Amino acid sequence: MSDSHSPTMPIDASRQSGDTVRNDIRNIAIVAHVDHGKTTLVDAMLRQSGAFRANQVVVERVMDSNDLEREKGITILAKQTSVDFDGVRLNIVDTPGHADFGGEVERSLNMVDSVLLLVDAAEGPLPQTRYVLQKAMSHRLPVVVVINKIDRGDARAPEVLDAVYELFMDLGADGKQIDFPVVYTNAKTGTATLDLDVPGTSLRPLFELMVEHTPAPTYTPGHPLQLLVTNLSASEYVGRMAIGRVWNGTIKLGQRVVIVREEPEDTSGKIEPGRTVTLSGTITTLTTAHGMEQVDIPEAGPGDIIALAGIADVTIGDTITDPADPRPMPRLDVDAPTLHMTFGANTSPLSGREGKFVTTRQIKNRLDKEILGNVSIEYSPTESADTYEVRGRGELQLAILIEQMRREGFEMQVSRPEVILHEVGGDVHEPYERITVDIPPEFIGPVQHALADRKARLEQMTTDADGRVRMEYVMPVRGLIGFRGQLLTDTRGTALMHQIGEGYGPWAGEVTHRTTGVIVADRQGTSNAYALFNIQERSELFIGAGEDVYEGMIIGENVRPDDMDVNATKEKKLTNMRTHSHDEALRLTPPREITLESAIEFIGGDELVEVTPKSIRLRKRSLSQHDRRREAGREYDRRMATEGR
Repeated sequence: MSDSHSPTMPIDASRQSGDTVRNDIRNIAIVAHVDHGKTTLVDAMLRQSGAFRANQVVVERVMDSNDLEREKGITILAKQTSVDFDGVRLNIVDTPGHADFGGEVERSLNMVDSVLLLVDAAEGPLPQTRYVLQKAMSHRLPVVVVINKIDRGDARAPEVLDAVYELFMDLGADGKQIDFPVVYTNAKTGTATLDLDVPGTSLRPLFELMVEHTPAPTYTPGHPLQLLVTNLSASEYVGRMAIGRVWNGTIKLGQRVVIVREEPEDTSGKIEPGRTVTLSGTITTLTTAHGMEQVDIPEAGPGDIIALAGIADVTIGDTITDPADPRPMPRLDVDAPTLHMTFGANTSPLSGREGKFVTTRQIKNRLDKEILGNVSIEYSPTESADTYEVRGRGELQLAILIEQMRREGFEMQVSRPEVILHEVGGDVHEPYERITVDIPPEFIGPVQHALADRKARLEQMTTDADGRVRMEYVMPVRGLIGFRGQLLTDTRGTALMHQIGEGYGPWAGEVTHRTTGVIVADRQGTSNAYALFNIQERSELFIGAGEDVYEGMIIGENVRPDDMDVNATKEKKLTNMRTHSHDEALRLTPPREITLESAIEFIGGDELVEVTPKSIRLRKRSLSQHDRRREAGREYDRRMATEGR
C-alpha cells in the first residue's frame, strides 16, 4: 500500500544555515489527538503568563472561539497566541487534532521551529497522535513530549511514555529526534513537573523546556523580505488579511511589497505553462498576537508571526517579498482530498421557505470564499448546471463546511460522500484508513462481523487495564462511510473510534453499506398521527405528526431491505360508530433524531440530504415514484445484459 504522506523538506535553507540568531522569540505548535487537552493547556499558559486581567471573566477553552468548536469540543481552525516568559516571547499555535483538518496542521508546522506533542496519560498515543507527529518529523522539527491529564484515576504515565517511544521508532525517528524531553502536566489545574513523584505547582517547568529545546529563529542579514502566507482572515474594515511568518528581512507599515506566483496549468492552453504573475501592494495594516488580542505594530522582523492587509488577491502559499529583489519560497504541500460529494440548490417542494441564500450562484460564491482560506477543500462544476462537486479530506471536514453554510442561512441539497479513485499501473486504487476501535469485550463478535463485511483487516488487538478491548484495523474509506452509527448501535453507545489516513491501496471489492430500505412518502401534505401509527409497526420513523412532507421524502427506515412508498397524510374517516377501542388516543413512538452527520452517513447513492437553517430532511434523488420505478427497471435491464454477456 502506498503512503500518501510524502516527506516534506524544510521550506527554507535559512532555517538551518542562518548566521544570525534572534533569541527573544520562540515559535511552537501544540499538536495532539482530539480531546487530549491542547486548548485547555493553552488556557493555563495564558492565565499564568498574565495575558488576562485579575478580574477578567474568561470562558473555558478560550482559543476555541468558533461556535462549532465549542459545541463539538474540537479545534477546527489553527489559531495563534503568544505569552511572555523571562523576556522571551513564545508564539504558540493551537492546531486541530482531527486528520480531516490536516491542511490546518500542515500550514501551522510551516510557521514554527518546534512541536509540543500532547498525549493523554490514560489513552496514550492514538491515530491522530501518529498523524500529527508524522507531519512534525517530516519537517525535521524537534519535539517536546507532554503527558497530560496525570490526575486521571486510570492514568498510566510510564506505560504511555513507552508507547510514545515505540511510536517514534515506528515513524523512523533518528537518534536526535528520539532523545526528546518529557514533562508531565495537569492542564486543568495548570501544573507541570519533570518527575511524577514531585507534584508540580505551576507551568514553569514546561515554559523552561519550551525555551530550552525550541531553536531560536535564524536569518541572513541583508537578505530581502520573505514572508510565507499560511492562513487568511478577513476584516470588514481593511479587507483580506494574510497571516504568516517573516523568514528574512523586515516588513513595515506603508512598505511596497510584491507576490510572485506561478500560474496553474490551463487545460485549454490559453496560459503558458510555468508562467509567473506578479502582484503588488502597500501594507496598510500590520498586527501580531499579544495574548488573545491582535495589536498594531509599526514593523516586524525575522521570526515574527504577523497578520497584514494591503494585497487584495493574496492567497495561502504565496510569498510576500521585496519588489527590488523578489525571492519566492516553495508553495505549501497539503494532503490531497480523498472524498467528494455534490452541493446543489435545493429542488424539493419545500425549498425557499427557511433559507436566506438558495440559488446556485450564492452557493458558488460561498465555495469560492471557502477555498481562499482552506487549501484542503476543492470544488468544480458538474454536468448539472445547479450542482457542484466538492472534495475534502474526510466526512467530518465536509460536514463542518455544510453546517457552517447552514448556520449562515444557506439552503441546499448534498449527496452521500464518495471516494476519489486513482489508477496505478492500470489497476484501480482507493484510499484506506487506519482505525482504532475501543469497546467492551462483550461486543467483540458483532463489531468484528460488521468490519469484516466492510473489508477491514485486523492489524492489532490489545486489552487495556480497565478490561476494554482496543482493535486496530486497516480498511477502505468506502467501508467507513456510515459505519460510526452502526458501531454505536451494535455496542449500545459504548464504543470509541478514531481514524487516520493510510494512503492508497488496491480496490477492495464491493463493500456493504446499508442493509435496510427506507419509507418514502408518496404525496405532499401534512403528516398525520393516524397514518404514522400504522407505519411505525414496520419501520423506525424520522418524523412526527404535523410535519410537512412531499412525494419522494424519506420519513423512516424500513425493517426490510426494500423501499416502501406510503401515505403519511392519511386521516381517519369520520363515522357514526363510537367505541372505546376505536377512539382511544394514538401513541406514537418518538421519531429518531436526525443530525447532519448521521444523515450524510445514512443515505444511499440514490438519495440526498436536504439542508436548511432549521431542518435536516432526507429525500430520494428522483422525487416521482414513477420515475424511480422506471430507473429501477432500466438498472435491472442493464444488470441482466451484463450478466448475460
